[in-house]
Amino acid sequence: MSGDEENYYGKHGEPRKFDPKFRGPIHNRHCTDVVCCVIFIVVILGYIALGVVAWVHGDPRKVIYPTDSYGQFCGQKETPNENKTILFYFNILKCASPVVLINLQCPTTQLCVSKCPDRFATYIDVQASYRYRPDQWNYFKQFCKPGFNNPRKSVAQVLRDEDCPSMIIPSRPFLKRCFPDFSTKNGVLTVANQTTFKDGRGKTRNVTDLREAANGINNVLDARSVGMKIFEDYAISWYWILIGLFIAMMLSLLFLVLLRFTAGVLFWIFIFGVIGIIGYGIWHCYWEYDHLKGIPGSDLTVYDIGFQTDFKVYLQLRQTWLAFMIILCVVEIVIILMLIFLRNRIRIAIALLKEGSRAIGYIMSTLFYPIVTFILIAICISYWAVTAVFLATSGEPVYKVMANQTLCKYANLTCDPETFNTTNVTKLCPGAQCTFAFYGGESLYHKYIFIFQLANAFVFLWLVNFAIALGQCTLAGAFASYYWAYRKPADIPLWPLFSSFGRAIRYHTGSLAFGALILAIVQLIRVILEYLDHKLKGTQNSFTKFLLCCLKCCFWCLEKFLKFINRNAYIMIAIYGKNFCTSAREAFFLLMRNVVRVAVLDKVTDFLLFLGKILVAGGVGVLAFFFFTQRIPFFAQEVPMLNYYWVPLLTVIIGSYLVAHGFFSVYAMCVDTLFLCFCEDLERNDGSTAKPYFMSASLHRILGKKKLSPKKA
Repeated sequence: MSGDEENYYGKHGEPRKFDPKFRGPIHNRHCTDVVCCVIFIVVILGYIALGVVAWVHGDPRKVIYPTDSYGQFCGQKETPNENKTILFYFNILKCASPVVLINLQCPTTQLCVSKCPDRFATYIDVQASYRYRPDQWNYFKQFCKPGFNNPRKSVAQVLRDEDCPSMIIPSRPFLKRCFPDFSTKNGVLTVANQTTFKDGRGKTRNVTDLREAANGINNVLDARSVGMKIFEDYAISWYWILIGLFIAMMLSLLFLVLLRFTAGVLFWIFIFGVIGIIGYGIWHCYWEYDHLKGIPGSDLTVYDIGFQTDFKVYLQLRQTWLAFMIILCVVEIVIILMLIFLRNRIRIAIALLKEGSRAIGYIMSTLFYPIVTFILIAICISYWAVTAVFLATSGEPVYKVMANQTLCKYANLTCDPETFNTTNVTKLCPGAQCTFAFYGGESLYHKYIFIFQLANAFVFLWLVNFAIALGQCTLAGAFASYYWAYRKPADIPLWPLFSSFGRAIRYHTGSLAFGALILAIVQLIRVILEYLDHKLKGTQNSFTKFLLCCLKCCFWCLEKFLKFINRNAYIMIAIYGKNFCTSAREAFFLLMRNVVRVAVLDKVTDFLLFLGKILVAGGVGVLAFFFFTQRIPFFAQEVPMLNYYWVPLLTVIIGSYLVAHGFFSVYAMCVDTLFLCFCEDLERNDGSTAKPYFMSASLHRILGKKKLSPKKA
């Protein structure tokens, strides 16, 4: 027997009997996977408890505010440091010590100050001139310990007790910390136009020593400058970005509505539209490439000019336009070849597109369900992020002995700042201090912070996958109600989307949680593998690299397979109300018996919807490009002055793609549901009067069936 005409057999081999009262998703259901549902609810309650415990012990101020050597926050209100918002390092040269990597703390006194130093000065010079230059002492003492005002104290004692820094250098705040104010002059690194400075201990040092202490700060500051410019661009162009996203939403809705009436014509229009847009891109790239011929500097390569934050620099190179042209040509050829070889299958895909558009036309509320999924995922992300921050900031201040002598046996041991001066440590290790090191603790809670962070990440993945599963099951139930309505739209139940949502929550929370759990476990393993790969870089041998690569590849494939199985299992759950394992098994074997149709209909439809996303994103992107580059005369005066025009442009393009993806994901779920119902219809029924098909007449004609029971209007 052919796959179209054979009966559907259960796991024991018995044929499924025709049910004349079957009208789609079964309403008389029972709760499925109850054990997993109970576990899921318990885990959620535990997750809430974890968040409460983290909120009790955590303190986000530890992330927001820097902490001085006494464990006090810089800039905290109603404290002596309220107006002192910046952290100052007494001797930033010590921050280049390997101790920083071991203890994650710079081994020098750190104080909160109101502003960073703006000049070079040493304590020796200030002390020698304080009688006739008191202004220099008054300026220098603001970087000494609070209350210290004894310039007569010997230099050796001051430096031993670290009452004052041995030197100050021109600095600027970054991340609320004072770092040397580096600049480059004629290719030479300088600080305040000087290449050398006195360290206050009788030596003249080069500013490159400061660079080692503040390793990489120049690149970070450059990134900060670029980040500020990007923020400014967003601040003055956000409403135009929203307008672009609104246009993308309207285009997506228009695309879906038009599919209902002119799927075939519209398909070829947007196919040739994509080809035309890419063709225009090829012509424009060639025109720019030819136009730059002979212009000085245009023959340089990207490698010659290096990394530039101004994207316009690359547009002045012929090589850039040549690369764009080659990429677009390859894309154009691939699309044309796929159209040639898939031309017969496209006819079948168009029929499903029409049917899917008709189904969405009857259940328009489904187009806005992704907003519900987005809100649920946003809540999960927010809760996870806040809990992670509070967990990371849990703990009490831990103080350690910081000694100037390398042979001090008490160095790096924990201490109590209130009783430190009464101990023998200061006698055995002159100049030793009890300074703040980090936040931590010795309690059971603090010992398992890392485990709690893993649990936080795992439950977050579980909840996100559950939100996605709930959306897929809800949409599948609504579209299955459409397919299994014998007389459309008369037999479509009232409020099918809300009814499907209620059934999924009331009866199948356990099944949805079960599928989400399996996927979350695989995703957590992938996260751990990525973490290990990142930590072992540079130290791993070839075998370790190969093993990690294989594991990452295998689990990536496993995740994709599970997503495919889960998606179809949720459709079967929405229709028949069985547990997850049974639904997954039946969906898998049903698809395997129709594997050719899976490849022809499902994947081709996905490809067509992907082209639709590209058309929406590309069309809005071209419009945004002409707008932000002031190439539309009518709006030329309205275009804001931007640092980087590509910032709102890329935002509009990516945002338009995501908007189109949100609408088309509903459409893809509709097509997948109709396809699975279609396969069930073929195996359940034979088109006779006793077992009529539920499919539409257009789908029936596409399959070449000759017998079709007449349906009443």
